[in-house]
Amino acid sequence: MYDHNEANGYSDDQQLLRLRRASSRGTNQNYPQFSWSSSPTDEDEEDSSGLRRDLKTIPMPMALKRAVRQVQQMQVPVVSSIDSWKRKRTKFLHRLRDDGREILSFFTLWNRPLQKIGGNFGGGVQSYFLFLRFLVVLNFVSFLLIAGFVLTPSIIFRSVGSILVNSTGLENCTNYDPNPQGLVVFYTYFLDILSGTGFMEYSYLFYGYYNNTVVENSNFSYNIPLAYLFTVVFYFAFCLICIIARMGTAARVAVATGGNAVGNYSMIVFNSWDYGCQGEQATKLKQKNIHYRLQVDLEEQRINKQAAALTPKQKIVLLSLRVFMWLVAFGLIITAFFCIFLATNFSQQRSGEGGILGLVFEYLPSMVITTGNFVVPLLCDQIALIERYAPSTTVIVALLRAVFLRLVSLGVLLFSLWRQITCEGHTKSGDCELCQYNYKVYPCWETRVGQEMYKLTLFDLLINIAVLVLVEFPRRMVVDNWSSKLAQMVGRQEFVVPSNVLGLVYGQTVVWTGTLFCPLLPLMNAIKFVILFYCRKITLFYNCRPALKTFRSTTSAFFFLVVLLFGWGLATVVMIYSLAEIRPSMACGPFRFFSNMWTVVPTSFYSLSELSQEFLFFIGSQAFSIPLFVLSCVVMCYFIALASVYGKNVALLRAQLKLEGRDKQFLVKQIAELGRQLQMTKPNNGLLQSPAERFYLQLTLAC
Repeated sequence: MYDHNEANGYSDDQQLLRLRRASSRGTNQNYPQFSWSSSPTDEDEEDSSGLRRDLKTIPMPMALKRAVRQVQQMQVPVVSSIDSWKRKRTKFLHRLRDDGREILSFFTLWNRPLQKIGGNFGGGVQSYFLFLRFLVVLNFVSFLLIAGFVLTPSIIFRSVGSILVNSTGLENCTNYDPNPQGLVVFYTYFLDILSGTGFMEYSYLFYGYYNNTVVENSNFSYNIPLAYLFTVVFYFAFCLICIIARMGTAARVAVATGGNAVGNYSMIVFNSWDYGCQGEQATKLKQKNIHYRLQVDLEEQRINKQAAALTPKQKIVLLSLRVFMWLVAFGLIITAFFCIFLATNFSQQRSGEGGILGLVFEYLPSMVITTGNFVVPLLCDQIALIERYAPSTTVIVALLRAVFLRLVSLGVLLFSLWRQITCEGHTKSGDCELCQYNYKVYPCWETRVGQEMYKLTLFDLLINIAVLVLVEFPRRMVVDNWSSKLAQMVGRQEFVVPSNVLGLVYGQTVVWTGTLFCPLLPLMNAIKFVILFYCRKITLFYNCRPALKTFRSTTSAFFFLVVLLFGWGLATVVMIYSLAEIRPSMACGPFRFFSNMWTVVPTSFYSLSELSQEFLFFIGSQAFSIPLFVLSCVVMCYFIALASVYGKNVALLRAQLKLEGRDKQFLVKQIAELGRQLQMTKPNNGLLQSPAERFYLQLTLAC
């Protein structure tokens, strides 16, 4: 639409500029005119903040607005006592709300450390710690949910000796005694803590300790199996709601920036500064944070320009290189899966041995998984550097490869356990014929799966602490105190966000997978993440240097949650399959006398009153579901249309901003051209005769 060529004499631009000035004069007539002598009206008396909002919308300089504010404050309106009381009440409520927000922000978990991290290392590193804080709160609230509906009732009803709903079962299937017999060596307790066996196995930590207790009274009834099942299901639904709500917040920020550096740059320039910063340290941290964000945008633009300047031949070579590197990374991941499969089978075959060697066999799958999760992502990160992606794209590619490795490695472990529990799926033959599961090796298979998840969680924490003490601190000491070329070439480590985020996603996926079999695992994971926060903070400030290549935190924060959603999906599949397909252990747990865990729901349903059954039947009938579906479709269509309208408005505003920017560029070019013409018409001494000519020359030199 614009053609800034010298040949046409800016005719098109001049015509467009005249049109825009005409429209501006037309719209200026609609601007609100401010009266200096205006007094508060009745509507302003009802809302004391209305005048302030009206003054903000008036297009006038800030100095003039301050003068207007002073004049308004000097005017003393004549109001009644009731109106005066309403104003005071409104001001008091506003002040109380602001004070409450300040108090809540003061008690926000790790608020100041997060500000310090963002100022020194940028928003990309800060997004990792924000993600970690979200998981800590999520796990702690989840533990409160489980403790309120499962743990506390189980303790109370067990202590008062409530009646157990019991029935006879096959004798061989009900033999289960995890308590050690005779004298126990002291160090065995330490091994039991690490492996979840012995006294740990028969405790509230694992599924097998919970009974099928049903308390029935004339005024009160409580069904432990039903509460156990519904609590786990609601726990998964609660986590999904929290993830989607946080994804919506992150998506709004990404949409506001438009997914490009231009929109993000505008937000940084006009909205990023916090005028509530107090003190020199807080101001410097905010300045560093803005510096990192601008650095990210400049790096993105530089790489995009390099990609746009490639020739077709260079693009084909780069695409071939990326395809080859994807194949190499995929081969490394498949090799890791095969090693995990072999280690799990070997560990299950040698699980009967005791002592230190038995502990090594117990932890063999965890060690292989941890080794694979450390080595393969490290190689994939180097492969991503060779592929020459943009910084944000490099983070996303590394996350995709690492999440595929970690989540599928966990799936390989679960698949190996499933093969041995269900006799490779043949539950009606072999060792599984009598009890429909391998009762000889796994008399309480739910507790065994919970122990594997427990060991993975504990081993991950121990590995993180060991790496901090034995690797990261010695590396920093060697680099700081040894001046050799090798030490300087290695240098201090960088805080690699993708691998650290994947560690959190992996740990949370393990917890989701094991919550059905180890109900206290969310509490354990919350404590683990708190310890991990301080370990990561220490290593960040004492052992790491700022990253040479930063990345944008808006898109990365959203992608972190997408990856977490993948982990939730894997754990949900495991939970649904365990509830509906596999026969529960007959020797332990609250579902010991049901054909599957979900059977407790229809059994409990038919024990309800007739009115409750009719109500639930109505909710599940077509008379309720079809109107609900139609209403949901109408609401969805409304929000889709609303989002479409908002999207069009945003697109129009962006187009208008681009036109405004081009108009300003055109004006600058006209001023520069006029200044050059004035320079050519003046004598060689360069003296200008008028102030206007000097002004034009200064603008020309500035351009």
